[in-house]
Amino acid sequence: QVQLVESGGGAVQAGGSLRLSCAASGRTLPPYAMAWFRQAPGKEREFAAAISANGVSTIYADSLKGRFTISRDNAKNTMSLQLNSLKPEDTAVYYCSARHTYYSGAVTATRAIEYDYWGQGTQVTVSS
Repeated sequence: QVQLVESGGGAVQAGGSLRLSCAASGRTLPPYAMAWFRQAPGKEREFAAAISANGVSTIYADSLKGRFTISRDNAKNTMSLQLNSLKPEDTAVYYCSARHTYYSGAVTATRAIEYDYWGQGTQVTVSS
């Protein structure tokens, strides 16, 4: 089992920035890729970004490229998502997720069903 706890959400004005963090604990082997998803009211959970177990590879939702940056610190068992140039449509609950993998340098999973562990979510609200 991997336990995930998000933090860093809040309310900001459009154009502002936030940094979300996810602290992982529990079973660390096999290594695990991690990802951020988000869910706006009345909408399905959608993929935002993912990072490989060793932190080398990243993937982003096309609509978020250039504004969001995912990173991880394996020494501290943490993952972060830097959100810049925020827009009202970025308002959502942001979830941290993880999946064990034997391919430490690659990440390709972008569907929620592919991830085994989830945090409780952190709210991001962007006002215009």
